[in-house]
Amino acid sequence: MASNKRLVATVDLRTLEVTIHSRVRFKCVEGCGRCCRDLEVPLRDEDIERIESLGYSAWEFVDYEKAFYRGDKFLGYAIKKNPVTDECVFLDPETKRCRIYHNRPLACRLYPFVFARHGESMEIYIREDPFCQGVNHPDGEEITEEFILREYGDVLREYRDKLTKVND
Repeated sequence: MASNKRLVATVDLRTLEVTIHSRVRFKCVEGCGRCCRDLEVPLRDEDIERIESLGYSAWEFVDYEKAFYRGDKFLGYAIKKNPVTDECVFLDPETKRCRIYHNRPLACRLYPFVFARHGESMEIYIREDPFCQGVNHPDGEEITEEFILREYGDVLREYRDKLTKVND
């Protein structure tokens, strides 16, 4: 299942100034859960530590047979799928809600957006996956500077802080 990515915005990580490149709307459709079934979700070390702090063992949720790479750089492993439902192990099969929503992996929090850092700027793309009903949903919120800073300002500040430490 192929998806397209469209550049939505660029953020200057030094100033957090946002430039919008294309108009798009998004609304997560409650009870859908398709992203939890149709995507392979990468886990960062920080994600694993946060989920373990909830009392889970990594063996319960890390799929050590599925790894993510960018070129030859290892990025992390995937989150496990329930062998019966083929959905994320944290997706409640009845309610279609995430059991660890407030502690979910960064990739889940960002979806359908993809962040790509290039030096001192962050490009924000939207994945236009055929299964995602929320992209350009008629009731969706327009992706604006305010939206990006409200929803992802903490993530962008974290990248800015890492950038500042490298340059010091």
